[in-house]
Amino acid sequence: MQELRDAGVMLRLIYEAMKKKGVDTDAIFSRLGVDENYVYTDQLRTPHSAQVYFWQAVEDVSGDPDIGLHLGPLLPAYKGQVLEYLFLSSPTFGEGLRRAQNYQRLLSDAANTDFFIEGDEACMVLDAASDEIRRLKHFNECFVQGLITFFKSITDGNFYPSRIEFEHEREQGAEHVREVVGCDVVFGAEENRLYFPAEMLSHASPHAEPELLALHERFASEQVARLEKKDIVGQVERIIAELLDSGEVTLDAVAERLGIKPRTLRTRLTEAETSFNQVLADFRYRLARQLLATTDESIDEIVYLTGFSEPSTFYRAFKRWSGMTPIEYRKTAQGKDAMVDAM
Repeated sequence: MQELRDAGVMLRLIYEAMKKKGVDTDAIFSRLGVDENYVYTDQLRTPHSAQVYFWQAVEDVSGDPDIGLHLGPLLPAYKGQVLEYLFLSSPTFGEGLRRAQNYQRLLSDAANTDFFIEGDEACMVLDAASDEIRRLKHFNECFVQGLITFFKSITDGNFYPSRIEFEHEREQGAEHVREVVGCDVVFGAEENRLYFPAEMLSHASPHAEPELLALHERFASEQVARLEKKDIVGQVERIIAELLDSGEVTLDAVAERLGIKPRTLRTRLTEAETSFNQVLADFRYRLARQLLATTDESIDEIVYLTGFSEPSTFYRAFKRWSGMTPIEYRKTAQGKDAMVDAM
């Protein structure tokens, strides 16, 4: 199964909100095994499953049990991305919403949002998370506010929500949530939903331009195609994980598992701007760091688990990758969360 990933812009917006609120971001990222530079990595896409670790770390460091709710109003508007351009160059807000549905993967592999009209209200089903994440309070309450901020930005402040429904439950603080988001809120619903006046769908965009719209759609299609090419990397990593302890981690063996010819696999990895040896090395490095940082496994056992034939080979490779010996890395990284290399 392909690993779901979120666009790095989601992490960047939350990071900027945390800085505004005065949250100790250094402590959070240190705990997660990354640093501030990671947030601005070019074409960053983080594992969707890491949302659980991330939000737990943010709550622990901030000491705020409602941190997702409180970061929401501080999120900068989502700007400078092709999805924004699609909305702005579309004739109406509704047209932009329909077009954006075709390119949701640019925001998250888990996104599968939809919308429909119910009387004089429009409803957007916020299926933007996997089953594990969709009931995560911090994620839901922060994400929906980011979405509202974005919609207000592209409609010159005309958008406003009429009701929000959350899947997660709230034993207390429900009224506070309503005060923060500025509308009626329901908890324990079957789906995460955002309701707004249906007339908003016909709101005209002053930036609508057919030629620009065609250009933006072509650019969005190219970006999705680029992501699809990179899907092969995740598939190869999954099979590498299965084959590591067998000692038969070769391009031919992985291609056979995928049911394709080795030459085809090599070509597809080249199209994804990488190679089999690079994918294997990156996977081994991530696995080694995770084992060193989050377990008490012996170095000899980690040598075996990462698929190296002998310790000396592992030591040389790890020193080349990190600039540290495995023992030095363990001393600096021990105790960090399991997210240390989920990211």
